[in-house]
This record gives sequence, C-alpha cells and structure tokens, in this order.
Amino acid sequence: MIDPPALGTGSQLQFMAPLSAQRAADLVAGLAVRRPATIVDVGSGWGELLLRLLTALPEAQGVAIDTHGPDLDRGRASAEQRGLADRASFVAGEAGRHAQAADLVISIGAYQAFGTISEALAELRKLVHPGGRLLFGAEFWERPPTEAELGRMWPGIDADACLYLADLVDAAVTAGFRPLRIGTATADEWAEFESGLAADIEEWILDHPDHPETAGLRDKLDAQRSIWLRGHRGVMGFAYLTLGVPAHGEP
Repeated sequence: MIDPPALGTGSQLQFMAPLSAQRAADLVAGLAVRRPATIVDVGSGWGELLLRLLTALPEAQGVAIDTHGPDLDRGRASAEQRGLADRASFVAGEAGRHAQAADLVISIGAYQAFGTISEALAELRKLVHPGGRLLFGAEFWERPPTEAELGRMWPGIDADACLYLADLVDAAVTAGFRPLRIGTATADEWAEFESGLAADIEEWILDHPDHPETAGLRDKLDAQRSIWLRGHRGVMGFAYLTLGVPAHGEP
C-alpha cells in the first residue's frame, strides 16, 4: 500500500511563501545591483531565493539556516544540480544561534525565530553589514479582522498576531533600517501558494480513494482550505520589504 505524502511539504511550490516567479526575479535583480559578497537566509526552507541570488552573483557565498531537515536536504540537492554546492551551505539549527553577519540578509516568513516583529528586526539589524540590505517578508493585516474571521483562522490567533503595513514599516525604521522597496503579495500569489501547498495531497487523494488515510487527509485539507478562504483571505496580507542600513556608523 502506498503511503501518502506528508502534509505541508510544499513539494509543488517554488517558494514557501506567496511569492511569484516574476516577483522573485524582480527581487533578485534589485538585490544583486550592489553585488553582495555574502548572503544569509534565516528560516530559509529549501533556500530557493538564495540559490537564485547565487546564480545571479557568481562571486557570492550563501548560507541557508533552517530547523527542518527535509527542506535543507531539498536545498542541498538543488544546489548540487545547479552547480552551486561549493557556494551554498545549508545549516540545521535555530537562526538565532547560527546566523552570521552578511552583506545581504533574507528573512521571509521567519521572524518568529527571533520573537516578535520588533524583536526580529532589532536582531536582524545586527546581522546586516554597513551599507547592506535586508529582505524582510512578513504577514500584516490588510484591515481589522472581525471576531468571526479570527474564529475561522488558526486556533489561538488574535488581532495582535499581525501589524498593519504602515506599522510594520515603522517598526523597520525604528530598528535602524530605511525602507527602499515596499511590496505586497497579490491575491493570485496567495492563491498559488495556498493551492500549491495542498496540491500533492489532493492529487494523492484522487488517486487513492480507498486508502485508509484518505478520509482523514481530506478532512485536514478541507479545514486548511477553510482557514484560507473563510478566514484570512482578503484580511491578511504579506509584505516584502527591501531595507537598507547606512554605509557608515549608526542611523
């Protein structure tokens, strides 16, 4: 009997975030302009954006840090296939214990590794070399969520779980950054992410309708889809902030 794939692996996603290939290409192009020699991706997953940056920056070295072993294995295999294994290191461990300073730091959907948004930005500021950049991705409220909407999201979530976009940018400024680019995920990017996250299991269910685990997996996917479509869709956004620090001294 064929076992089902694990939930939430993102095997059919390029990025573990609502990030389109076009936005990724634009981010890579913008971040590559200053020719960073060192890049650190904290909470990297399989490090797809890091690998695209290293492809665009043949002199750069990159380090990806994550706690999920299968993602790191996927990243290492991808680096090997692209001829980047000698310039891309994948480190297992907590970001706060393994992160190192770099010309370019990436943190997308991983601020919790350092605590709150403000705590994460303060810690990430310490990691960015003078004149360097931080690419910071995080959720924010598009509008105030109603109690009913919060009740249809993840267990335990409340209105304090996210900032509003203006407050998110202000938190970055308070931490010592200057906002160079402020972008937000589109509805299509969210849909591609949420659909892609479930796609491998949905296909498996269709191919194995009589498997003893099918009913349970179907229920989990239905609940996951409801969180998106009846809960945070149109309420929660995702920001991509390109943040800079001064070339000399403190802000």
